[in-house]
Amino acid sequence: MSILLKRWNELADVKDELAGRDWFYGTSGNLSIKVGNNPLTFLVSASGKDKRKRTDEDFLLVDHKGESIEQTHLKPSAETLLHVEIYSRTNAGCSLHVHTIDNNVISELYGEEGAAVFKGQEIIKALGRWEENAEIRIPIITNHANIPTLADELASYVEGDAGAVLIRNHGITVWGRTAFEAKKHLEAYEFLFSYHVKLLSLKR
Repeated sequence: MSILLKRWNELADVKDELAGRDWFYGTSGNLSIKVGNNPLTFLVSASGKDKRKRTDEDFLLVDHKGESIEQTHLKPSAETLLHVEIYSRTNAGCSLHVHTIDNNVISELYGEEGAAVFKGQEIIKALGRWEENAEIRIPIITNHANIPTLADELASYVEGDAGAVLIRNHGITVWGRTAFEAKKHLEAYEFLFSYHVKLLSLKR
């Protein structure tokens, strides 16, 4: 099996799993996985596709500029430049972006503070923090309509081979060294968001 096909299937499996959680409302969200380093190439979601379905046109191969390598009628996700910034600045191998109700609510609740902070939850261990009462902070950036501007702001928070950024009233972008790590981190953050939203509603 070629490395391209292997990565395609790996990303498709992640997409299927996230679709099963209903995290792709209205064709929203985008996913990518690195295929090559020199030069940089990666598979990214094709724009406007129903991510609940698995087809041969779900992804396309793009270069270090986020442009399609092969002649195709497909268009890369409008937010491909965000993935470019992540792969250009880290050794990440996979990047996932989803819009959920909970991550949008969290981004609005703490958007003015510029970050959301969670502490003392067991699930934080999935993010690599094992100390007692560990604290995790996720930055929240402005949802710029201009994608290059949005990518530039995201880039200032891209540190390390695994991480996450919330885009206010838009969604979360998570990256990791592998597809498994990226998915694990995404699940952990979404758990924290959902827990926090439910806890706040019960306290009212």
